[in-house]
Parts: sequence; structure tokens; C-alpha cells
Amino acid sequence: MAPPRDVVKIAVQKRDAIPQLIQLDQAKPLAAVLKEVCDAWSLAHSERYALQFADGHRRYITENNRSEIKNGSILCLSTAPDLEAEQLLGVLQSGSREGRREALQHLVLLAPDMTFAQEVISREGLQKLGTIIEDGDDLGEELALALQAFLELMEHGVVSWETLSTPFVKKVIRYVNMNLMDASVQPLALRLLESVTLSSLTLGQVVKSEVPLDRLLVHLQVMNQQLQTKAMALLTALLQGASPVDRKHMLDYLWQRNLRQFIYKSIIHSAAPLGDEMAHHLYVLQSLTLGLLEQRMRTPLDPYSQEQREQLQALRQAAFELEGESPSAGLSADRRRSLCAREFRKLGFTNSNPAQDLERVPPGLLALDNMLYFSKHAPSAYSRFVLENSSREDKHECPFARSSIQLTVLLCELLRVGEPCSETAQDFSPMFFSQDQSFHELFCVSIQLLNKTWKEMRATQEDFDKVMQVVREQLARTLALKPSSLELFRTKVNALTYAEVLRLRQTERLHQEVTLAPPILELREKLKPELMGLIRQQRLLRLCEGTLFRKISSRRRQDKLWFCCLSPNHKVLQYGDVEDGASPPAPESLPEQLPVADLRALLTGKDCPHVREKGSLKQNKDLCELAFSVSYDHGEEEAYLNFIAPSKQEFHLWTDGLSTLLGSPMGSEQTRLDLEQLLTMETKLRLLELENVPIPEQPPPIPPPPTNFNFCYDCSVTEP
Repeated sequence: MAPPRDVVKIAVQKRDAIPQLIQLDQAKPLAAVLKEVCDAWSLAHSERYALQFADGHRRYITENNRSEIKNGSILCLSTAPDLEAEQLLGVLQSGSREGRREALQHLVLLAPDMTFAQEVISREGLQKLGTIIEDGDDLGEELALALQAFLELMEHGVVSWETLSTPFVKKVIRYVNMNLMDASVQPLALRLLESVTLSSLTLGQVVKSEVPLDRLLVHLQVMNQQLQTKAMALLTALLQGASPVDRKHMLDYLWQRNLRQFIYKSIIHSAAPLGDEMAHHLYVLQSLTLGLLEQRMRTPLDPYSQEQREQLQALRQAAFELEGESPSAGLSADRRRSLCAREFRKLGFTNSNPAQDLERVPPGLLALDNMLYFSKHAPSAYSRFVLENSSREDKHECPFARSSIQLTVLLCELLRVGEPCSETAQDFSPMFFSQDQSFHELFCVSIQLLNKTWKEMRATQEDFDKVMQVVREQLARTLALKPSSLELFRTKVNALTYAEVLRLRQTERLHQEVTLAPPILELREKLKPELMGLIRQQRLLRLCEGTLFRKISSRRRQDKLWFCCLSPNHKVLQYGDVEDGASPPAPESLPEQLPVADLRALLTGKDCPHVREKGSLKQNKDLCELAFSVSYDHGEEEAYLNFIAPSKQEFHLWTDGLSTLLGSPMGSEQTRLDLEQLLTMETKLRLLELENVPIPEQPPPIPPPPTNFNFCYDCSVTEP
């Protein structure tokens, strides 16, 4: 007899039949189980049937996934996947219009199942669906269903996107470019072209040449959030696949066509909430646009370039046009060179030849671009900056050029200029889309902030690095607030004065000093176990609420979502796929279950199997940092449930929660921060009555015992 753990009690359903309640022996071959089920209903030829999960995506039961059947599972008896695939494809070829529509609906329902998908693909199902898409006899529901089924089958990765034919891709492009088209067709066509663009260089060039940017702009302006998202996805895919030169031309054209203004007014500030996928594509668009600055950032100034020498002279003349002498004034060449060298030093260059200052990369020529932009677009502020500092004592003047060079480096670091795009990040700045030339405009605000901070600090040349540290803190704190416009950024950053920065630093320092006193450290150690228990409880509650995770492949950033949560009794992880835009499902409706008792270990980062298997993910540090997996018993083998967290915070919460379920310590950065916050709050509450009372470093000495204990009351003596 099989061990009890290999026997599960389940129900098997069949249309127009009384369900069977059986005990499934997991050690018995699946073919033998099927024969017993069919015999109970007097069905011959059991090989023509298969078992499916009754809920969710109705996945077929195979020898590989049968261990997912748990006590209480409900299965249904259905046609075997090979016969089902053959019947559906037969109807697609020779059936009536209504029959084809029903077959496509059934195909879309079953296509997410890998077993069924392999049967369809092996019977040239993709080619038959491709014929329906290319013929385009029905431009409505039938075409939409064919596109959806085609996409579902391709997502399994069995067939490469590079195998698609150019005529097929051009036909899909035609659907994107058509004016009058069913609203359900174009988002699917755009999604297919996005996958093609990201997966095949050759076909990506076809898409780039055949899909005009103006057409994508038309789709973006349609008040259909799904169509907008897919159009933006294809747009960012085309930009990512373009060369730096082509990318610059494309972005310049899009900006001329007022794409930035439309995004800011109609997408970022629309009444409908911004979806996660659209937020990601806006982040990619922002990163690619800022990435155009990388070439200038990594190019040093060429001292032999006439154009760059003229730019430096224009920078000098804009500041000292009232003081400088023109060549026609009769000065000798040596006198003119001496005067120019002196004025360049007044501008804040450390060398008499300013080209030597700009040979450093980064920031290279980008620093010169910023200084020129400031001098041309804010001439009064530029002149005031230079002349004001020229009139100060040498040691108190704020060097404009040196400050601009260092500030450009600082802004490139804060905005991650030149770094590759993350596949999951959604961290875009609305301010970026509120302003043309946003990087240069941000520099203009920041250089004036630096001058203001310099004066507030009464800094000297020796304090330059200290000033830059304060400015970095001012900019980083303000950017973290994600201001919606440059003016709002200017207001907030100017409100963060040097005195305010000092106050924040002092508060943090005093807090640290208090918490490091020996009696306080002892109190904190006593409080830690109780507070760690509170954090563990919060993590488990967060797992019970559940999270939407996005599926990631090595080919593209998929738009499929799946939901995972912990059961209220903390015994089962429940999960299943959900539609994009749908609200999180109820836990009882999720088709998949993983008992916590079967969990073995938690893996993170490069140790995760889904990171090791996909080469492109290895190149993405950001994605690697969000990956985690749990290994569990899958029969006699070890299997994995793989996650890509939507954010760093979710990564910490889930890894902490899973560590708690496994009985392991929580070691995330979020746990450390939460524990520190709780310890601080609890310590302050405990010390409320000791306010303004100095706490000694050492506890007071215990007094010596009294010479006698005659004062003690003897309870054994009864009073008369």
C-alpha cells in the first residue's frame, strides 16, 4: 500500500455525469488512473481523454505537474490535448464562420497551457493562425481572437519570433496603420510588433520602416488606455532598437510633434490612474532621452576644435562684455591673451587654459553645454553669478566653471545618465515631461542653488567639497519628492536651505547619540525580540494580502501578471494568472496551491534558476536584485516558484515573509529600517518620564547592605 502522503482525495467532474469522489494514488501511472475514471463512467478508449484542473486556466494534468494535485482538488475529464488540438485546427481550416469563432475562443482559453500549446505547434497551428491573420477576411472579433491565440502560443518560447515571415509582419503592420479598425485588434497587433522588434533585428527594421512615428502618435492620442499603453510599448521598443544617431533623430521628431506636452497633460495628469506598464514605458522613454547626453558627457574638449574654442570665448564675453576689450582696441596679442586668461580665472576655471578643465570625463563637453545654456537662457542670472563672485575676496568667491563641472557630474549621477534601462523600473519623474531641455533647465536651477548655498555657508575655496555635499543632499531630497514641474522643484529645493539641512543633520546626529548610550543600548536589546515578532507578524499579514507580480522573459518585458498570496492560516501559498488591469482576485479563486510544509529554501539574485537560465537577465543588475525563488518538493524532485518583485520594497517584504515561513532569520534592509524605527519609537515612549534627566553612562552603584536588619518586620510573630 502506498504511503498516506501519496494518496489524495479529489473530485472528478464530467459534463452530464455524476462527479466521482476518488482517492488518487500519486504512485500509480496517470494512464492507469485515467482508465479507472473512464471505466467508472463506462467510457472506452481512455487514451482519448485527459484530466484537467477544473478552475483557473484548466491546465492539463501530466506526469510532470501531477504533484500539484492536493486534497480537495477538483479535476474534470476532457478530451486529450492531442485530439483537442487536432479537432480545433480542423475546424479552423474547414469550418463555418461561427465554428471558426468558437474554435478560436476555445484555443485562446487553452493556449496558456504548455502541454496543449506544444500539441498545437507540432500540428502547424501557428501557420494556420498566421493564414487567418494574413487573409484578414474578418477584421473584427475573429481576427482579434486569432492574434490573441497566436500571441499566447508564441509566449511559451517554443518557436522563435525570428522565424516569422516578412509578409506576415507587414500584414500585422497594415492593421496598425489602418484608420478604421476594431478597437480590440490594434492593441494586439501593437503587442505582437513590440515582441518582434525586441526579438529580431531584421524584422525590427521592417517594423521601423513600415510603422510611421506619426501613426503611433495618433494611437497615443486615442482615449483608450490599453491602446495608448501598447503604442507606447512599441514606441519605446523601436527607440531601444535604434542606433544612437537614429534614436536622437526619432526623439527630436517626437518632441517637435509635441509628444512631451501630450504625455504630461493627457497621460500623466489624466483622470484615469497610470498603469504599471505605462509607468515603466515612461521611465524607459525618460532614460533613453537622458541617455542621449552620454556621448557629450564622455567626450573631452578638443583644444584644436575651432568651434569649441569659440564657445569658450562666447562664455567669457557673455560675462565680461562690459570689461573686455575688443581686438580692434589696439591691444597687443600678448595683452589680449593675458586679459583672456585673467577673465577665464574669474569665471572659475582652475587653469589659465580652460580646455584643460574640460578634458575630464565625465562630464566632458556636457559641462560646457550646461554653462552655455545658462549664459544664453538666463543671461542676467549668469552675469550676476559671475560678477557677484568676481567682486568678493579671492578666497570667498564661488568658482562658476569649477562648480558647473562638478554639478554636471552630480546631476548625471542622480539622474543615472548613461546607465542601461531596467526591465521593471517605473521610477520616472513627471518634471522631466513638463519642460523642454529638462536636463539643462535643471542645471540652471541647481547652479543658482549652489551659489545661494555657498553664500549661506559663507564658504571659502577650501570648503568647496563641503558645499557640494550639501547641494547633493538638497537635490537628492527634492528629487525624491517627485515634483510635478520645474517651478515646483525650484520652490522646494530653495526652501531646503543650508540651515534646514543642518537642522536635519543635527536631528539625525542627536538621535544617533542618544541611541548609542550604554543604558539605551541595553534597553534596545531587551526590546528587540518583541519588536522582531511584531515585524514577522506584519510580513505574514502582507503576504496574506498578496501581490501582483509581472512575468519576465529573456526576450521581452511581458505584460502578463500573476497574483500570489498566503492563506489566512499561513499553511498554503495560493497563486494564479490575472488579466492586466484587473483587481487582485479573491484567494479562494486562485487555481494553484503550494503547501508551506513543502517549502525547502529561499533563493535570491543570481542564485535563482530563472536568472541563471536567461542570459539577458544576467546583464541586468536591477532585475537581478528583484529576483527571488522558493524551492519546494515536487514528488521526488525539487521544483521552484520564481518571482520578480515589482519594487525593492516588495522584494524585502516577500523575502522576509518567506524566511519567516521557513523559520529563517529576516535579513533584509527593510527589516533593519523597520526595527530601527520601532526601537526608536518604543525607546522614546519608555523615556518620556525621564525628559531632561541626564542618563548616566554607568548604572549607579548598589549601596552596601545595612549593619543589621532589625527594621524588618517578622511576620511569624503574632500581636497580642
